[in-house]
Amino acid sequence: MVHEGVWHAPVVRMGTWSPSARPRLATVLMNGRRAADLRPKRRNKVIALDQVVRRSWSYQEFRCLDSLWTRESNWDHRAYNSSSGAYGIPQALPGGKMSGAGADWRSNPATQIRWGLAYIKGRYGRPCGAWGHFQSHNWY
Repeated sequence: MVHEGVWHAPVVRMGTWSPSARPRLATVLMNGRRAADLRPKRRNKVIALDQVVRRSWSYQEFRCLDSLWTRESNWDHRAYNSSSGAYGIPQALPGGKMSGAGADWRSNPATQIRWGLAYIKGRYGRPCGAWGHFQSHNWY
């Protein structure tokens, strides 16, 4: 700015803005539809991606998780293995183990995914560790 022949620098105020709410990937619109309106398999993957991001794991970890749970249950939260008794997306054995993550473990994919990710973290560290174990042993 020039005022009376003397140049004055404009006043610049800087600050940081951060939203008060965290974005929820599970509710993001996908092809014009909410995640809740997606087919179960796709919806369950969106829920899992949201939980993977919340754990600050990379997208590569989600890809390993996708490979693992596609082989285990094909992302079906009602998948049941009649020979072993394993249940749900993570194929918990026995399925009742997931009750520690919520009483709705039989019907809620988010509860199953939360339990499954905690199990993977405790036993293998990350989904790629669980996927590597599955590839060499055919179980995790």
